[in-house]
Amino acid sequence: MPPLLELKNATKISGGVFFHAKNVTVALQDFDLTIDDRPATITTIAGESGSGKTTVARAIIGLTPATGGDITLRGDSLPRTTGKRSRSTLREIQMVFQNPDASLNPTRSVGDAIMRPLRLLGDMSREEAKRRAEELLRAVSLPVSYFDRLPHELSGGEKQRVAIARAFAADPDLILCDEPISSLDVSVQGSLMNLLMQLQVEKQTSYLFISHDLSAVQHLSDTIAVVYLGHAMEVGDAVRVLTPPFHPYTEALLSAVPLPDPDGQQKPIRLGGAVPSAMDVPSGCRFHPRCPRFLGEICVREEPPWREGEGNHRIYCHIPLDELARLQAQTLVFGDDAGDRDGAEREEPDDGEVA
Repeated sequence: MPPLLELKNATKISGGVFFHAKNVTVALQDFDLTIDDRPATITTIAGESGSGKTTVARAIIGLTPATGGDITLRGDSLPRTTGKRSRSTLREIQMVFQNPDASLNPTRSVGDAIMRPLRLLGDMSREEAKRRAEELLRAVSLPVSYFDRLPHELSGGEKQRVAIARAFAADPDLILCDEPISSLDVSVQGSLMNLLMQLQVEKQTSYLFISHDLSAVQHLSDTIAVVYLGHAMEVGDAVRVLTPPFHPYTEALLSAVPLPDPDGQQKPIRLGGAVPSAMDVPSGCRFHPRCPRFLGEICVREEPPWREGEGNHRIYCHIPLDELARLQAQTLVFGDDAGDRDGAEREEPDDGEVA
């Protein structure tokens, strides 16, 4: 069986021929990802703000057309824009956006928002769509009386529940969740995440989560892809990605995850500076200006190789996996001896030596 969704060398470059070279933006480059054709799987794309996570989701859904590579759904190539996709394809992939205000039409009622995919993609009559919309409102724990309300009459959490109901209305096989709870109050984040998990079990729908917070999704994910400046740094089964050896970028992200033990101690890895601009991607390894395990000129000059670990675990780094594991065991990122390694204050040894 072909995978449910597969990205091969997916690339999004803006600018080029019609713009000055300095205006070329590389939002996504040679990005690979596979989502198995198993029901109710959870794949997470993690990284800092500006790393390209949302660009991946928008390229999949067709809102930000990829400029290179291939995206397939069950082996069939996906047209790059939604306007060129069939209704059956549109039905199979839906999306829950980070900000529900940006995805709900302020002039349409809650009921109209949920009925729209039922009528356009499900070929239901208005009466059938209304009954189904009321069922979906109950499924997301909203009263049926909300059917005629406008979005401005709802709280942020209630709007996101409507957005979730609308995504499930098409009965999709895959829902893209672009940080669906990050814009909401902490008091409602937990209940919405529980709702998503409950609906996934009931509908056997797969999720692709976009997240900057590994602590929020690390225990839910089957597969994790860590992306930095539009390129995957580490991909694999969640258990392997969250177990040494890590890519140095993954290592830094994980060092910021709070320990469950209140008596435990940890010192986060402080990365020097912010994520570079996608208009000025560093040469060689794009992470080298901030990397706490910078090797030297080899990182500046050469693209890293993919290091193949156990199973489908892959790390995009010049440092061999056994050496990464040894270094990370020594520094004890999550223990009392965690080092304070600032990417802005590192030594630069000769090529081939590990800092």
